[in-house]
Amino acid sequence: MSSHTYEANKFQTKDFVICGILMALTTIMTMIVQIPVVGAHGYVNMGDTVVLFSGLYLGKKHGGIIGGVGSALADVILGYAIYAPVTLVAKGLEGFLCGLIAEKVSGKKGNVIGTIIGGIVMVSGYFIGEIFMYGIQTSLAAVPANSLQATFGIVTSLLIYTAVKRSLDKSKI
Repeated sequence: MSSHTYEANKFQTKDFVICGILMALTTIMTMIVQIPVVGAHGYVNMGDTVVLFSGLYLGKKHGGIIGGVGSALADVILGYAIYAPVTLVAKGLEGFLCGLIAEKVSGKKGNVIGTIIGGIVMVSGYFIGEIFMYGIQTSLAAVPANSLQATFGIVTSLLIYTAVKRSLDKSKI
């Protein structure tokens, strides 16, 4: 878990369980809410909320794994396997960089900067990947929807992380 809530170098059984749950939740949240993007080959989803939360809560390494694998798995299950490699990298970097920045810059400032950078990297990753897949026009057409998805993920992950951290601090878990 991130240095915010737990000693980052100790990885115990409960950490595996938490990672597995968050990876599954990333997949589920990506699959449940799907809003097709007009003019592009994808959809807007709520998976970024879990990806960014994971980076904040568990740190860079686990945020990256949860984001990349959980999101890519959703692509494969939903029939968007062509996107899985791009998703693995874009969402993996999103969770990793969010966690890295939150670990390096303490407090709310680090959390906000981390989620914003994570969101920007996700949008940029899909933009670059889609250029190779579909060309510049289609890639550009997807930027507004990906930006909206990132913004929603940033706001909701910060709200959820703050509530979870406050609750854990009170209960001393």
